[in-house]
Amino acid sequence: MAQGKTSKTMVWILMALLILGLGGFGVTNLSGTIHSVGSVGEKDISVNDYSRALQEELRALEAQTGQSLPFAQAQAFGIDRLVLARLTTTRSMDAENARLGISIGDENLRQELMAIPAFQGLDGSFDRDAYSFAIDQAGMSEADFEDTVREDTARSLLQGAIISGLQMPAAYADTVITYVGEERDFTWAPLTAENLIRPVTAPSEEDIAAFYEDNQARFMLPASRQITYVWLSPDMILDQVEIDETALEQLYKDRDAEFNRAERRLVERLAFADEAAAQKALDDIAAGTTTFEALVEARGLALSDVDLGDVTEAELGAAGPTVFLTPAGAVAGPAETSLGPAIFRVNGILPAQNTSFEEARDMLREELAADRARRLIDTQIGDIDDLLAGGATLEEVADETDMTLGTLEWHPTATHPLAGYEGFRAVAAAVTEDDFPQVDVLDDGSIFALRLEGETEARPAPLEDVREEAIAAITAERATEALEKMVESLRPRLNDGTSFTSFGFTANEETGIDRGAFIPSTPRALLTTVFEMTPGELRTVPSAEGLILVRLNAISAPDTEDPEVARLKEGITAQLSSSIAQDVFQAYAEALQAMYPAEINQQALNAVHAQFQ
Repeated sequence: MAQGKTSKTMVWILMALLILGLGGFGVTNLSGTIHSVGSVGEKDISVNDYSRALQEELRALEAQTGQSLPFAQAQAFGIDRLVLARLTTTRSMDAENARLGISIGDENLRQELMAIPAFQGLDGSFDRDAYSFAIDQAGMSEADFEDTVREDTARSLLQGAIISGLQMPAAYADTVITYVGEERDFTWAPLTAENLIRPVTAPSEEDIAAFYEDNQARFMLPASRQITYVWLSPDMILDQVEIDETALEQLYKDRDAEFNRAERRLVERLAFADEAAAQKALDDIAAGTTTFEALVEARGLALSDVDLGDVTEAELGAAGPTVFLTPAGAVAGPAETSLGPAIFRVNGILPAQNTSFEEARDMLREELAADRARRLIDTQIGDIDDLLAGGATLEEVADETDMTLGTLEWHPTATHPLAGYEGFRAVAAAVTEDDFPQVDVLDDGSIFALRLEGETEARPAPLEDVREEAIAAITAERATEALEKMVESLRPRLNDGTSFTSFGFTANEETGIDRGAFIPSTPRALLTTVFEMTPGELRTVPSAEGLILVRLNAISAPDTEDPEVARLKEGITAQLSSSIAQDVFQAYAEALQAMYPAEINQQALNAVHAQFQ
């Protein structure tokens, strides 16, 4: 008897603990006693609204990225803060509407509800059952949903009142269109040393030395790092790799689909309800009364909907022989398909590709040898690491392994083969003289280790190394100066409109050139200069070979009657007006948030976030 009483007592104790536990759970669960994650003014931000908005944002992000996003990562991106900020702005507007007394009456609410497609029946009228079902599925009561509709509509009224009437003046769009659409007619002539009557004098040794001293920035060598390295690539040990004929034959068989492809056709297929309809369509095409494209369009389809891509005869089934006897550009059929009788248009023929084993042997040998060489290198990494860890120098590693020893002056523009690897560049840029060499693996299976010997600051190249470059620069400067003097001597006649060709210059006429145009063999500064000039003005523009002489002939304003220009003007005005409206509304929303500070319940936020973990 005592034992029975003890058992009952224990049961009641366990039940009490269970009830207490469930009660505690209800405090933080979404269906528990916490109903809002915060408030703005007297408007609560409900747990359900926040949870629903957060879920929608996550789904949108996953649809955009094409992959599932863990909630922790979404938080790292600030998605939760973005959603909360948006809801805070919304509720601040609701608080302002409550202060101003802006709302909609029952009749307006009724019209809003009846206009929602989800609540309409098959005949397009409001369906009370559909309304109740949809609201229930959304986890809301009808009263809550109708309150939400009232607030959404009131917010729209408030927002419309703030941004209505904001319009960018037409003068702005006119200015932009004028700038973008104006065109220039001009004549230009390239002037080089060959246009000079007398050649420029060659620079003396003193001239070269002085130019070098005055322009050392033009002859600078980049800062560099002196690096000793050991390197082993698959190509270096190909001669150590033995490839037997059996392995090559097996690889050829494994890749048979790559080397031997059946003949294919680029085909479009249009199916019909019966063979008579298909035959009539084919006859109409043959008679020239219709086209394949017209038949497709009449079905409400696009050509992409009937495109089969490139197919083999076997893939076409029973229609294969018919289609493969049809030349490119012709229509075949009718032929039976899984969709019924169909006609086929052949857009192209891809001939069969047959590569024999003998033809593919060398390529296969090279690929297989490279693969095995990479594996051979992989087996050596551990031994080389052990040597370096044991204190071996790079020189000793090169003596005891297949690795090649070398040195290089490394800088970001170095042309050494190793400098072409991103992995090597990263290590070379970061290594210090205190670092011990270690093996690193490159993308192609190569391995390397390096040691920093020292660094050299940027410095001028020795004059003897850049002597020819200095002579060319001096000669070019002198030629440009001589060409400028020649143009100045001819300017009075040029200003009178004398043709460039009268002086033996090669003249090029350009008409209807806008700012985005490209003129081959000219510097970009030519067009920049042209659009700064007035009609009849003459200027020179420096070029790599000397000068470009240019005369502006005319300026053409955009045609305001052109429909494309009119559409562009409308687009610019609409875009800028929208941008202004957004800026004004953003400023208003910030003012409302300052007027109605948000109070956030972090415990409730954590409870919602826990549901997404």
